[in-house]
Amino acid sequence: MKNKSGLMLLLLLLTLGCKKECPCETKEEVITEIKTTSTIQDKINNLNNSKNKEVIVVAHRADWRNAPENSLQAIQNCIDMGVDMVEIDVRETKDGELVLMHDSTIDRTTNGKGMVKEWTLDSLKTLQLLDGLQVPTPHKIPTLREVLLLTKDKILVNLDKSYEIFNKCYKIIQETGTQDQVVIKGAKSKLEVQNEFGEYLDKVLFMPVVRLHEPRASEIVDEYMKSNPPEAIEFTAKYDSLSGIKRFKELREAGTSVWVNSLWPQHNGGHDDEKAAIDIDVYQWYIDNHVDIIQTDRPKLLLDYLRKKGLHQ
Repeated sequence: MKNKSGLMLLLLLLTLGCKKECPCETKEEVITEIKTTSTIQDKINNLNNSKNKEVIVVAHRADWRNAPENSLQAIQNCIDMGVDMVEIDVRETKDGELVLMHDSTIDRTTNGKGMVKEWTLDSLKTLQLLDGLQVPTPHKIPTLREVLLLTKDKILVNLDKSYEIFNKCYKIIQETGTQDQVVIKGAKSKLEVQNEFGEYLDKVLFMPVVRLHEPRASEIVDEYMKSNPPEAIEFTAKYDSLSGIKRFKELREAGTSVWVNSLWPQHNGGHDDEKAAIDIDVYQWYIDNHVDIIQTDRPKLLLDYLRKKGLHQ
């Protein structure tokens, strides 16, 4: 009896101790993980708002380090990682179809040879896209239509090499219902754009490109800012001492976002992606100089940096 009583007392003490300390008996603390997702409307609104702190990330030729440049997979990678915009290149085939290809030839990026305009779409579709080491992959050359259907309601699209064939591009943009997602740009004066591109100015976003080291750079900016300032201007800053950089804050306050490429040193006075891969704080130059759109060859690296700074969702 004595032993039995002692055993019961021991069990009682253990039970009370468990109720006090065992996590399985305590009231579970509810921890809600806050996840932010950027919708296509968020991306569009951000592009139209030069005064917020969000920095827009543009992937140059999409995620070409992990898939062939200008491929559907490279674009899908950008969508998956939360990139805001992909920059892609459009060329016309022999039979008048529009495909993605940066160069005028297919030599560098496929296992074929020759000019894009010398190949029909069916023939191009038989080729394989090469990876960065020139190894053939299962990926094929996509059409503009395929790309716009993939990106619809997911990510903004900058069509490069498209200015001269934009009438054909716009037909596909209309048919895919992606007008609000497309950005076109060109290194042209405001008058040239109005004369050559005027019918599309109220249909898609046109962004001028200004090379700050050129003599008329300031004059071109003034011309664009006089009336109906553009949503954004892309600047090439060959040197980081150029006086035009000091106007970036003023432009953003006036309603125009500032786009600078981090691709190569000649675009950004030496504050480029490859230096940032060694020292991530190289990207701080863009923040300090009020740049709110950055086109990069290292989208994941840049996104990680901006998110840690609270400058990207």
